Amino acid sequence: MTEPKSRTITNLPVDAEFMSGLGDLEAVGRYRILRKLGQGGAGVVYLGEDPYIMRKVAIKLSQPASHQSRQSFFVEAQSTGRLSHPSIVAVYDAGIYKEYCYIAMEFVNGSTLEHYCRKDSLLPLTRAVEIIFLACHALDYAQKKGVIHRDIKPSNIMVDENGQPKITDFGIAQVTDKTMEMGIWGTPSYMSPEQLKEGELTGNNDIFSLGCVLYELLTGQRAFPGENHFAIMYKITNEDPVPMHKLRPDLPPILEEITLKALAKDPTQRYQTFMDFAYDLRVALRGFTEQPINNEKAKDIFEFIHHIPFFQDLTIEQVRELGTATTIGKVRKGRRIMAEGEIDDTFYVMLSGKACICKGGKTLASITMGECFGEMAYIAGQPRSADVVAETDCILMKISATLIDKASEAIQLLFFKNFAKTLVKRLSLRMKN
Repeated sequence: MTEPKSRTITNLPVDAEFMSGLGDLEAVGRYRILRKLGQGGAGVVYLGEDPYIMRKVAIKLSQPASHQSRQSFFVEAQSTGRLSHPSIVAVYDAGIYKEYCYIAMEFVNGSTLEHYCRKDSLLPLTRAVEIIFLACHALDYAQKKGVIHRDIKPSNIMVDENGQPKITDFGIAQVTDKTMEMGIWGTPSYMSPEQLKEGELTGNNDIFSLGCVLYELLTGQRAFPGENHFAIMYKITNEDPVPMHKLRPDLPPILEEITLKALAKDPTQRYQTFMDFAYDLRVALRGFTEQPINNEKAKDIFEFIHHIPFFQDLTIEQVRELGTATTIGKVRKGRRIMAEGEIDDTFYVMLSGKACICKGGKTLASITMGECFGEMAYIAGQPRSADVVAETDCILMKISATLIDKASEAIQLLFFKNFAKTLVKRLSLRMKN
């Protein structure tokens, strides 16, 4: 494998001597080699078989030239190894065989999104949006596990024979609990402006990259084309992409709005979470098609909710049970969510975004993803004691007292347990201040 920083700017060919040594390769470790699938700057990929469980696997093989190169090769195994998600290619095994390093991973029988980014083979709108919706779900999950992909592009998103997208190639991923290596990482056409400036990398960069993929899936053209890397980098930093409706007049305006928000050059104007991105895609689907998003393939918003800390002690079935009697909606930045003096027995759980609790013009506390607020009006049966204002665009779950009263004892206990944790946390912050 070439050094990661080099492979991000040029797709270096695999060393010819390395390739010649693989001509009669029949096995790697315990895996039988069936045939070659492809090759690139990171190594050669084979279709293999695990003889013990008779499972086909994809085997990525490399011959690192240095200890540092060897460590870089195993980044993919280290980052993906902590992930288990239906839309992320699973890593099964990694090791060293003779002078080679290898990673055995899930074999996906399908093609990459590159095939569907050509004008003569574009997917139906609903299908393209469903794929990006699912990719949002997967990348949201990865970020919660501390993994930033850093190289989201059409060739790194596969679609299997059942239509399920699979994000692959975490070879330059950043694990957020490890030291960040400096340098320009990624593929230029899909890198955010702050990536190109070697700024701080956050999950917001992957949102920009996925916005580039969405643009390409919908128009058949790259958002930032160019004859060379420098031309591409200049456009990403200084120019807006060609308006999508000029390339595809039949495109619903809402999809162009969503894509452009994901592609905002200022990261503070971009979607702040993949949950927020996915929510707008779901709203768009409901708006321009009579068919709801495919629940079998795209799951539903409650798959996201289940990963929110407030609900992690519930089963997915219990989360869906709650969902039948709750309201999920978006509140724009600056809008008031609750007003002091209101009489209401509903409360909220923040699914995405940030809000502040204010009283007399003073901010008392901040509310972030996974936290609840408004619960005191439900518990005490008294008017609201403060205002709550959205500091960013927020996605909220609104829950009524009637729902909780009718819920099972297990669900009621969970809510009151979380209410208690919230109160203790807020009291602790007030004592510190």
